[in-house]
Amino acid sequence: MPERNYQICKCCVMDTSDDDIVFDNNGVCMRCNEYKERILPKWNYGKGHEKELSTLLSEIKRKGKRKKYDCILGLSGGLDSSYMLHMAVKEWGLRPFVFHIDAGWNLPVAKNNIKKLTSKLGVKLHIEKLDWNEMREMQLAWFRTGLEMLDAPQDHAFIALIDKYSRKLGVKYILNGYNISTEIIADPASWEKGSGPTGDGTYMKDVIKKYCSIPIRNYTFTSGIRHKVIMPYVYGVKTLKLLNLIPVTRQQMIEVLGKEYGYIAYGQKHFEDLITKFLEGWWQPTRFGHDIRRAQLSSLVVTGQMTRDRALQILEQPPLSEEESKKIFKEVARKLEISEKELMEFYRLPKCTEKFKSQEKIYNIGIRMFEILGAEKRIRK
Repeated sequence: MPERNYQICKCCVMDTSDDDIVFDNNGVCMRCNEYKERILPKWNYGKGHEKELSTLLSEIKRKGKRKKYDCILGLSGGLDSSYMLHMAVKEWGLRPFVFHIDAGWNLPVAKNNIKKLTSKLGVKLHIEKLDWNEMREMQLAWFRTGLEMLDAPQDHAFIALIDKYSRKLGVKYILNGYNISTEIIADPASWEKGSGPTGDGTYMKDVIKKYCSIPIRNYTFTSGIRHKVIMPYVYGVKTLKLLNLIPVTRQQMIEVLGKEYGYIAYGQKHFEDLITKFLEGWWQPTRFGHDIRRAQLSSLVVTGQMTRDRALQILEQPPLSEEESKKIFKEVARKLEISEKELMEFYRLPKCTEKFKSQEKIYNIGIRMFEILGAEKRIRK
């Protein structure tokens, strides 16, 4: 197959680092066109959803009236989940069960942000501390695969624990901080080749079986069928993305959280976590040539929060400086209890061509159905 000539979208900053990107005759990518045709008309920048939001809030409060909590909120310390907590408690008067997963990778700035928010809002923070020996071994297992997307051990645990807490507490509403304003464009599917869906326990267990050197006994698993079908349609648990129902921008979130709680922004999305900062700030851009900022910045460009020229200026500089990269490389090797030489050996592995068991086909059918029904508010390509 001949190498493709480089091309970048005339509207956003997505480019041919995504093998599957398609441009129209005007040089505009399929994501920008989908945003204008499918997303924007119904979203309308969060305006005009007052009645829908009011109805949902009333429903949450009514069904949670005799319970200690009326909803569940997973707090990573990132911008979106933090703003979701602020709105839920201070603006809407909800009583969320707030939980945080400590997978051993939290950065001090994130810990401080979480503490400041929960303390001032007066909510109890439930910390789920994962077994570090297992998490360390699982993270090493994903490095051993040669795959690009290596955040699966943390990401899957988050989804699985949401399901677990919902059943345990009998709470029917999960508040998800996802929002069109900052996340409308997902990471390209072509960057995830070989990986299974994040919530796919089949994929997780297959990698663990093939690449973990110790048994994984304390980790919590879920499945796509359980999370996407059984939880909502059998147990009646609804995942709500309420930030899509209000006008909000990334800058507004930063300013409100900074003023109200002394919240410190991380500079780049997902940089509240050491391993994710390492993977997205250095590993993926240098090993695979994929800069996740393209999707993040393109989300801001298409929603009118940033000019394309400004996004291009940002992309001229690497996510992390050479000094920062060297420092974080050392920290990750130390944390994983391996030498820097061993970590570099992972970096030099051939790209993964192995096939892992997964329910990807079922996931894709489900996503397509949700798109048709108007329930999927993210551009996934």
